[in-house]
Amino acid sequence: MQLSAQEEYGLRCLLQVARHEDTEGAEPLRIPEIAAAEGLSPEYAAKLLRSLRQGGLVVSTRGATGGYRLARPADEINVWQVLGVLGGTLFSDTFCASHPGQLRDCIHTTDCSVRALWRWVGGAVGEALKGVTLADMYRGEHPMGRWLGTDEPLVTFSRALQRNRPGAAVSATVTTSGRAR
Repeated sequence: MQLSAQEEYGLRCLLQVARHEDTEGAEPLRIPEIAAAEGLSPEYAAKLLRSLRQGGLVVSTRGATGGYRLARPADEINVWQVLGVLGGTLFSDTFCASHPGQLRDCIHTTDCSVRALWRWVGGAVGEALKGVTLADMYRGEHPMGRWLGTDEPLVTFSRALQRNRPGAAVSATVTTSGRAR
């Protein structure tokens, strides 16, 4: 499972807007500034910000002093909302229809343990990301890791999975490279 480039860069652009707004007397942030801060082309940053505006996460103003601002405070926008605007759900209802093998329809349309697994994973990831706001993400990487309970993201993810599956023991052995084994 991977995040799309649109989700990654869109979240990063939105964080630029949020952090900029947190400075006193800040004017709206312009596309060239956002693009330069994230190493993106202005055209791609504009596309991402258009999606974020259409999704109700930012507002734009035109003119010489125009640019982008958050549509609501950073502590009221969670990461799951951002990813939903930029890419949709992890497991859509049309997912199975796009994996029928060589047949017209999937042979597991009425009883599929794989579908149940992906829905559960999507729900667990969603619940974990609903608990993280843009304001929470003002931290640097290591302070964020400590805030999440570990500097190892895979352990944090397995803890989130455990919270969403009562009675289940989830464990992960994390190597120094950050990969579970």
